[in-house]
Amino acid sequence: MAAQILMLVGDFVEDYEVMVPFQALQMIGHTVHAVCPNKKSGEFVRTAVHDFEGDQTYSEKPGHRFTLNATFAEINPASYDALVIPGGRAPEYIRLNADVINIVQHFANANKPIAAICHGAQLLAAAGAVRGKRCSAYPACGPEVTAAGGQYVDVPVTEAVVDGNLVTAPAWPAHPRWLAEFLKVLGTRIEHAELLRV
Repeated sequence: MAAQILMLVGDFVEDYEVMVPFQALQMIGHTVHAVCPNKKSGEFVRTAVHDFEGDQTYSEKPGHRFTLNATFAEINPASYDALVIPGGRAPEYIRLNADVINIVQHFANANKPIAAICHGAQLLAAAGAVRGKRCSAYPACGPEVTAAGGQYVDVPVTEAVVDGNLVTAPAWPAHPRWLAEFLKVLGTRIEHAELLRV
């Protein structure tokens, strides 16, 4: 059964971490509504590309414009089955919005599936949604997870951590594992067909 999924974004959300799940989840039949505080459907957020190039932390480059397909002020969290929180710089500032915090708390308190990646843990921590949970994130967010009562789990950048309804990962290289685990939590089953070469 198709799920109704809410995605919380903001300016300078990480490019891959918004584009890939937004498109992939729709590809398999789920509805994904991407919203940003104080913005409407048809408006856009700017994205940032975070890369791992051998420096002590990620590098950052301009990304694409990502078009929102729903209006933040009109959404009702109760009408959604799951929540996705991409990383980048957006979680750092959208967590200052009380409505955003209330939305995250709705999903956490209702035990609905939540998928967060990279800096998305900053928003989870601000909403109290990691208390008592095992959680991965970009390593620099680990102290925030711990301070919010969660257990930060340091895993390879290609891995994901699942704790009940919560699926987290350190960064976009984990997309294959993170999305696969999120689909399991959603109860989505993909039947594989044999590929034939002609």
